[in-house]
Amino acid sequence: MKVDRPRVARLGPLAIATLSNPILKFLSSNLPMIKLRFYRLLAVSSLLSLTHSLTIPGHAADSEVPVVVKIAGIPWFSAMEKGIQVAAKDTGLNAYMVGPTTADPAQQVRVVEDLVAKKVKLIAVVPNDAKALVPVFKRAQGAGIPVITHESPDQQDNSWDIEMIDNQQFGELYMQNLAKYMGEEGDYMVVVGGLTVPLHNAWADYAIAYQKEHYPKMNLVADRFGVGESLDDTKRITHDMILAHPNLKGALIYGSSGVVGAAQAVKEAGKKDQIAVIGTCSPSQARKYIMEGIIRECYIWNPLEAGKAIVNLAKLVINGTPIVDGMDFPGLGKVTVDPQKRVIRAIKLQPINKDTVAQLAAMGL
Repeated sequence: MKVDRPRVARLGPLAIATLSNPILKFLSSNLPMIKLRFYRLLAVSSLLSLTHSLTIPGHAADSEVPVVVKIAGIPWFSAMEKGIQVAAKDTGLNAYMVGPTTADPAQQVRVVEDLVAKKVKLIAVVPNDAKALVPVFKRAQGAGIPVITHESPDQQDNSWDIEMIDNQQFGELYMQNLAKYMGEEGDYMVVVGGLTVPLHNAWADYAIAYQKEHYPKMNLVADRFGVGESLDDTKRITHDMILAHPNLKGALIYGSSGVVGAAQAVKEAGKKDQIAVIGTCSPSQARKYIMEGIIRECYIWNPLEAGKAIVNLAKLVINGTPIVDGMDFPGLGKVTVDPQKRVIRAIKLQPINKDTVAQLAAMGL
């Protein structure tokens, strides 16, 4: 190969090597592009390094707080999820809702087991079965993962439980209203969300005890049924009770989906004026039957506010903030605290009737 001496002299020794080496020749001709890509790679690498060194509110791995509900996808817990999301932003925690597809205690236990294995920061649970959860709660605590609960005031092996009502007052209030609409006499039935759901059964116990003491002419026609989280199952049971007990005058339903199922059964049986349906409900789900006068009245606490309270409690526990009687709890105001039972309580009762249901439904409840 003949080399142009003057040109080589102008380019210098590196140019001579480049012209004689295909690899160096390629690098030389593409140097601007290679430099650009190098600098881009350096910038991306630096950005990733910086990102991993920052604590990003709501997304940091060490702030993960799952809230395990009884059953995902029903209006009550959909409203609760909105509260969880709001409080997650306020607290900087990566709080989110998970739950089984049915109100099955075994499914819920498996969800919690998976979260323990994942080594999340804290686990919150709305229990389907307080006793079934004890072994996995023990494993969580043993792994250094605090556990808080809602709707489970007698829960074992949790750190704290937060409640929005007084359970005895709540159960008795429902019986007082049922008795009013039944004229304080006649047959009635009771449905709870599940026979192992602690709070529903506590309400039923208080309600039935109050009936026996104050309304002796009223009669519970059968043992309570544990299907109140299922609209279809409660509807079927109510149909059966209407057929078996022609003089049935009342249905007390603890379970936000179940009360709608009972209302549908009463309507289909043409007994709107003969059978009073009372129960816990989601305003948006029950609105139609409240306005038709089939569901006579409901009382709840706001599930959206409960979602916020659960996440705010998680923040207090994670931070090691002392939880004491009479403290000003975020979003709830003054609360009572039972350190022996590890229960935090705020009374936030909300009546649902023809006058209030539209407004509450418009709030997404």
